[in-house]
Amino acid sequence: MESVRAVLVDIDGVLTVSWRPLPGAVEALREIRDAGLAVLLVTNTTSRTRASIAGTLVDAGFPVSAEDILTAPAATAAHLAEHCPRARCALLNSGDIAEDLDGVTVVDAADSGTVPDVVLVGGAGPEFGYAALDRAFGHLQRGARLVAMHRNLYWRTADGLRLDSGAFLAGLEQAARVEAEITGKPARAFFEAALARLGVGAGEAVMVGDDVESDVLAAQRAGITGVLVRTGKFQPEVLQAADGTPDHVIDSFADLPALLPGSAQQ
Repeated sequence: MESVRAVLVDIDGVLTVSWRPLPGAVEALREIRDAGLAVLLVTNTTSRTRASIAGTLVDAGFPVSAEDILTAPAATAAHLAEHCPRARCALLNSGDIAEDLDGVTVVDAADSGTVPDVVLVGGAGPEFGYAALDRAFGHLQRGARLVAMHRNLYWRTADGLRLDSGAFLAGLEQAARVEAEITGKPARAFFEAALARLGVGAGEAVMVGDDVESDVLAAQRAGITGVLVRTGKFQPEVLQAADGTPDHVIDSFADLPALLPGSAQQ
């Protein structure tokens, strides 16, 4: 860990649960910054914009700004601009993320007269009913590309685990016989974009997350040191069944500074 210059941090389940700070998380993030390490919060959250997330975190005491956050919607906008510019997108998502989809043309999902070029899937919520999913299925049958911001199966809230869009995405892929292009975690391009933003190499960064597959092992496949926390959606049986082994497993984000160079705890 002596070569680490930057820390990539998932938010939900690592720093917060239901947007409430986990014990010691605020203090740990401050210590990491005081040690001179670069920090970027990387999240698949699709219910809020970067500005909204930053405002909530600042109110909770975290030393961050919108510029310190890379969201799946923001990465999706960059992906669409590069790979299918001017595409008409039918968005299936819970939450208003228009601000982070800068330059993306979103069509009215209920407009039967417009055939979209892309079916864009974000995070799950009440919007993921039969009618919306069947409409998306129809677009895919007519040749639309399937782009998903992530394929998370669930996330942790104060009331327990909640089903996420990955479960619905798998159904769409099977039914339409297509494979989704993933733009957030665990896509390698997402981690590479985070590294480029901080100006560091993969060997100089560490990724901290509560999802062993999408956060930790995906980061390790990109050459980044992976740290799994036993908070949020962490489940021992999921870790045991994982395709690989994290570089480090710690009880919570509060324990991270002790692993890092320049930390007062080291």
